[in-house]
Amino acid sequence: MPPWLPRAMMLAMWIVTAFGIALWLFLRLQNLIVLLLISLFLALALEPAVNWLHRHRWPRGPATGAVMLLVMALAVAFFSLLGSMLVGQVLAFAAEVPAMIRAALHWVNTTFDTTYSPTTLLNEISSASGVVEQYASAIADNVWGAGTTVMALLFNGLAIALFTFYLCADGPRFRRVICSVLPPRTQRETLRAWEIAIEKTGGYLYSRALLALVCAGAHYAVLVVLDIPFAFALALWVGVLSQFIPTVGTYIGGAVPVLVALLVGVWPAVWVLVFVIVYQQFENYLLQPRITAKTLDMHPAVAFGSVLAGVAILGAPGALLALPMGASLQAFLSTYIRRYEVEEHHLLSAARAGEGPAAETGEGGAAPGDDSGPGEDGGTREGGGGTATGTGGRTGSTPPPQD
Repeated sequence: MPPWLPRAMMLAMWIVTAFGIALWLFLRLQNLIVLLLISLFLALALEPAVNWLHRHRWPRGPATGAVMLLVMALAVAFFSLLGSMLVGQVLAFAAEVPAMIRAALHWVNTTFDTTYSPTTLLNEISSASGVVEQYASAIADNVWGAGTTVMALLFNGLAIALFTFYLCADGPRFRRVICSVLPPRTQRETLRAWEIAIEKTGGYLYSRALLALVCAGAHYAVLVVLDIPFAFALALWVGVLSQFIPTVGTYIGGAVPVLVALLVGVWPAVWVLVFVIVYQQFENYLLQPRITAKTLDMHPAVAFGSVLAGVAILGAPGALLALPMGASLQAFLSTYIRRYEVEEHHLLSAARAGEGPAAETGEGGAAPGDDSGPGEDGGTREGGGGTATGTGGRTGSTPPPQD
């Protein structure tokens, strides 16, 4: 037997054992890991506001508590308004059901020459009472399970709030503990990545909150003009859903005001639908680029794909984490990936259309015959079809000008 074989077998056994233990711990602690991940990104989102209060002589603990209480109050107000709107619409729909049934029966009797009456319809419905009773008993049997689910959600919410508070209030101490076990070069890179995550996550979510406020205000004005009931709750619903569910959120959120407007009339519903479509175009091309210019403007397709990926990986919590994770990842890639000057090609002409003469002379706008100009990465660019030199020592020939 070779002398290295026992050591190799022992090493393989230890690796397999360690992998099995790690997998077992991951499966057992999966719920806790998801809670910590949600808390970490909530702390990253809240930290810019907490830092602003801390710079104005607030202690970090009270500053974190104040920001979290404000966020919780806004969330409670949103869901309270949404619940009142839902209950009101259900009651209004229930009140309209008899008139709708009479109108539907009149249309059926007129069209198909039948003699259905509301009494006959009620008798037909009462024949299905056995099925209704079965569903009711099944729901009664699941009351305990529903109560357990509510308690679990409440416990998870309190755990997330507690972890978020400590990660945000003790953020400097937490980062110091992590950096204490890393070498100096890795410490600098870790703190740089953490700073990017705080800036982009907080900035992205705050810009989305501002867009949601503008969207809610615009829809509220239109719904009030059209005399649509529950205008404020509907506008808040559209504003929140359109910004935190990318691309399709506006149309999903706008479907509810359109359906509510149908209770008022057909034309109000048509006008609401037209405004939802027009406002989406206005926001995409004019409003959103201006507001998100200083934070991080994710492409709608990238944002939508991030949400789908987050749901596929982590389920419902993944939808919450997808946008800040995608924003931070895009910031990391734009910071650490080295970019090069792009050569001219006819396949790139569509992306550079409308840039005028600069489209034919390169990204810097300098003509090939210029004597000098700023090059990539702070270097210099030689003229006369010479070379472009950057800080990394890269050189590349510039193609001669064509007729």
